[in-house]
Amino acid sequence: MLQTRILHIVPALFGEDGVYGGAERYALELARHMADETPTRLVTFADVPARRDVGRLDIRSLGPAWRVRGQRFNPFHPAMVRHLGWADVVHCHQRAVVASSFAAAFCRATRRKVFVSDLGGGGWDISAYIRTDRWFHGHLHISEYSRSLGGHADWCRARVIHGGVDIDRFAPDPAVPKEPLVVYAGRLMPHKGVNDLIEALPDGLTLEVIGRPYDDRFFADLKRLAAGKPVVFRLGCDDRELVRAYRRAIGVVLPSVYRTMYGDETRVPELLGQTLLEGMACGTPAICTNVASMPEVVADGETGFVVPPNDPAALRARLEWLRDHPEDVTRLGLAGRRRVLRAFTWPAVVGHCLDAYECHSLTGGTERCE
Repeated sequence: MLQTRILHIVPALFGEDGVYGGAERYALELARHMADETPTRLVTFADVPARRDVGRLDIRSLGPAWRVRGQRFNPFHPAMVRHLGWADVVHCHQRAVVASSFAAAFCRATRRKVFVSDLGGGGWDISAYIRTDRWFHGHLHISEYSRSLGGHADWCRARVIHGGVDIDRFAPDPAVPKEPLVVYAGRLMPHKGVNDLIEALPDGLTLEVIGRPYDDRFFADLKRLAAGKPVVFRLGCDDRELVRAYRRAIGVVLPSVYRTMYGDETRVPELLGQTLLEGMACGTPAICTNVASMPEVVADGETGFVVPPNDPAALRARLEWLRDHPEDVTRLGLAGRRRVLRAFTWPAVVGHCLDAYECHSLTGGTERCE
C-alpha cells in the first residue's frame, strides 16, 4: 500500500487563493497527512494554473477552469485526465459536481478505484438526473449524519471516516490565560445562526466572530444586532491568530440552524463541525446546537454543551454557566482535548481511508478485511 498513488480532487483550494471553508480545509489536511504515508497529489481548480508543494503533498491548480453553468464551486478542466491517469486511487471531495462524476466514469473505464466524500455543496451534474452512487467504489462519510443523509446507513460501500485536527497546531498552551471570551469561527452565512449567539451573549463576556462574510444582508444584520455589545468582528485571521483565540476563550460556539432568521430552511447546515474540534483540541469547551452532525462531536456535559437551535435563551444559560464556573471550564476543556486525541486526529482519518481503499474491490464489492 505504501506505493499506491492517491489523487484527491476538490473544487477549490483552502486559503487566500481559494476559499476559507471547512470543506476545503478538510480536503487539504487529509491529503497533506496522507502524503506522509503514500505518494499523494491534490488537484483543484483556479483562474490561473499553479503548482506547489506543502510538505510531501503535490498540489496542482488547474486553470483557467470552466465554471459549469457559471457555478463557482462546480469547476472543470480537461487536464484532469492527465492526473487521473497518474493515480491508482482517486478520492473526490464533493459528490454532486461534474468533476467528480467525470472522475468516477474515467476510473471505471480505466479500472482505477474511485471514492467520494460529501463535504456539502454541489452544483449542476448528471447525478441530478440519474443515481451515480454506484459509480464510486466507496462513499467515505465524515459523520454518521452524512451517511444517513445519503441513504447509506446500511450499505456496505459506505463507511464513516470522521474528520481530524492537526493536534500539534491546535493544542493548549498553559501560558495563555483564559479570558471572559467566547469565539465563533466559520463562514458568516445565515444558516450558521450567529445572530442567535449575538442575541444570547450575556453580561461579562466578549464575543469574537472570526470569519469572512458570504452574505451581505446577513453581515449587515449581524453588525446591527451587535451594536452596543462587546462583539468584535475579525474578518481576516490566520491559523496562528485563530489558535490564540481558541486558547484564550472559555468556549467555542457553533450555533447552526435548520431555519434561518429569514425563514429559509436548510437540510444540511453542518456535516461535521470542524471549528468545534479545533477549539476542543486547544482545550476549550464547545457549545453547539442539536443540529445535524454536531452532537457527534460534542459530548453534552462532558466536553461542552448541546442546546436547542433557534433558542438564544438556552444558549445564554450555558454561556453564563461557563462564565461562572472557571474550574469546570478547565475540566471540560481537558475532556475535549482527550476526545479529539481519541477519535479525531488526521492520522486516524488517513488510516480509515487507506483501509477503505484496500478493502473495496474494483468491481465495487467490499472484500473482507480483518
